[in-house]
Amino acid sequence: MNQHTHTVKVLAAQIGRYKKTTILTPVFTALEVLMEILIPYVTASLIDQGISRGNMQKVVQFGGIMLVMAFISLLFGILGGVMASDASTGFAANLRDAMYRNIQRFSFSNIDKFSTAGLVTRMTTDVTNVQNAYMMVIRIAVRAPLMMVISLVMCVVINPAVSAVFLIALLFLGVCIAVITGKAMGAFRRTFRQYDALNASVQENVSAIRVVKAFVREEYEDQKFSKASDRLYRLFTHAEKLVVLNMPLMTLAVDFCIIAISWMSAHFIVAGTMTTGELTSLLSYVMNVLFSLMMVAMIFVMITMSIASARRIAEVIEEKPDIENPAAPAENVADGSIDFENVSFAYQRRRIEYDKNGDEMITVEKVPEDKKDETLSGLSFHINAGETIGIIGGTGSGKTSLVSLISRLYDPTEGCVCVGGRDVKEYDLRALRDAVSVVLQQNVLFSGTILENLRWGNENATEEECREAAHLACADEFIDRFPDGYNTQISQGGTNVSGGQKQRLCIARALLKHPKILILDDSTSACDTATDAKIRQAFAEKIPDTTKLIIAQRISSVSSADRIIVLDNGKIDAFDTPEHLLQSNEIYKEIYESQVKGGGDFDQPQ
Repeated sequence: MNQHTHTVKVLAAQIGRYKKTTILTPVFTALEVLMEILIPYVTASLIDQGISRGNMQKVVQFGGIMLVMAFISLLFGILGGVMASDASTGFAANLRDAMYRNIQRFSFSNIDKFSTAGLVTRMTTDVTNVQNAYMMVIRIAVRAPLMMVISLVMCVVINPAVSAVFLIALLFLGVCIAVITGKAMGAFRRTFRQYDALNASVQENVSAIRVVKAFVREEYEDQKFSKASDRLYRLFTHAEKLVVLNMPLMTLAVDFCIIAISWMSAHFIVAGTMTTGELTSLLSYVMNVLFSLMMVAMIFVMITMSIASARRIAEVIEEKPDIENPAAPAENVADGSIDFENVSFAYQRRRIEYDKNGDEMITVEKVPEDKKDETLSGLSFHINAGETIGIIGGTGSGKTSLVSLISRLYDPTEGCVCVGGRDVKEYDLRALRDAVSVVLQQNVLFSGTILENLRWGNENATEEECREAAHLACADEFIDRFPDGYNTQISQGGTNVSGGQKQRLCIARALLKHPKILILDDSTSACDTATDAKIRQAFAEKIPDTTKLIIAQRISSVSSADRIIVLDNGKIDAFDTPEHLLQSNEIYKEIYESQVKGGGDFDQPQ
């Protein structure tokens, strides 16, 4: 199937309940055109039978008919405009909804493929381009060709010889528009990719504005944005230079038609084969045809721009999530036991290349086959339900990747991950992720009250349950000091609370799910060791049956764990109790001595 046709089919499926207004728009537009086309024909009769003969009765008669036709044309035009507006805005809303719904189903690897900035551009700029093109297609793209064809027919009825002029002009314009459109399409595709880069620059700068100011890098960021903006300017200018050729070519065709028709009509009138009324009608139809040609050129420009956007939207709608529910998913997780059976994992590679024009092209490679590129390699271990497991290792050793496989944020490239005695791929995703609560490295709070943020863990949680979870996470210590307590408003991104407070709120939110497995990915790093110890003690006393996996850089955070996994370059270097590791494992011993004996954990109570 042709790529353009396939894209159209994907987008057309999102018209939904706006099919009725989509169909009515060209119907009303056609009726509007019909009335406008008949007016010059009546005008010829008014001139020849009324004005030329001094017959006022005919003047009034035909004038009245023209007035009624103009009113009907106006009415159909208004109805067509209203319907087109409803259909195009509704279609755009459906496209955004379809993309957003699919994005919510994306796994982390799908998000990595498109990038956050790229998805934002597709849901804003690209949808707006398609919306504008859609309105033109169902209204102007119907009106202009219909007006042109019927006007040409009327011209043939009045004088076939003159009509040949239009056929020459149309053939000339058709060839020119086809060539220009083909070249402009590629230029616009590159332009919209650059929009992604520009949005990424803005997003990164705004979200990290405190870091930018702390390091006095405003000038550097301004230069980086200016480069991205200038690149977009050059790409868009190049694309526009191609499409603006339509207007000079159109003007050339219009001038040719006017000169040719004026010269030919003069001969016909002198020869007595054309009346003054027919000439007036012919000139009206000529202007209709030429105006329609200009509209067709505008439609080609808009469609050329929107084709690139349409493809990008279709890519998001059609993207299949890498992680989906099985055919008959298990709904119940028996317990918090975890098994890794010869598990390996590698991230997809994401590359940025440049084409022959120097324009950026982002490509995503598949998972690398080379074992050296694996983030995790050949992991096998068993964790009993209710155990507290520490996970330590150097930066890039694969700690976060390991725990991401447990709740199926990613799938392993080899091997099997089991929770509660079953492969995680057999579970309903919602059931699995409700049973496995993860506090990620990047702690995120949302705009709203503290209570609303806590209820992300359980939307039906009572205030008492929220208070209990906050107590376990030691978050009540600072919440009670706020004037509005649990009704305190959290600003966007949680910028009005400290890093440690944010971590404790995220832990409380995770506890409200009453999970069978609780994963803390370095989630107490911003807390002092006394608070860290209180949280761990609360976990041991209040949720003893919950399996707890604690990724930490501090030995003190995992020293009371039942066992500790020591990771080194994606492999398990050791998995044993803290006491045995201190005697037998060099990596653990080195970390222990550097922090405890060397005083590296400076905030630990002495």
